[in-house]
Amino acid sequence: QVRVVESGGGLVQAGGSLRLSCAVSGRSFSSSAMGWFRQAPGKEREFVATINSWGSGTAYADSVKGRFTISRDNAKNTVYLQMASLKPEDTAVYYCAARRDSYYGTKQQSYDYWGQGTQVTVSS
Repeated sequence: QVRVVESGGGLVQAGGSLRLSCAVSGRSFSSSAMGWFRQAPGKEREFVATINSWGSGTAYADSVKGRFTISRDNAKNTVYLQMASLKPEDTAVYYCAARRDSYYGTKQQSYDYWGQGTQVTVSS
């Protein structure tokens, strides 16, 4: 059974930083591309960032490019999302997802395993 567990969410002021972590168990993490998605109240879930299984390739949504950084530690089976210069519009539940593919992807449908999400709230 594959488990995907996010942590690190919380309340932060605008302009602040936060780091999310996502631990994966039950699957070969080092062969899985990973992604972060988010869902704001009343909106559909959207892509945020993705990284390939080797950690050598990444992609970001335009709305977070230059502010967020995705990274991974294959020895710890963990992927991270470092968020800086946070804005109130970044407020959302953030989800981590894993796919049975080494190459990264931006489409939710291409991900096979999802976490329960962690709340990030940015106050103005």
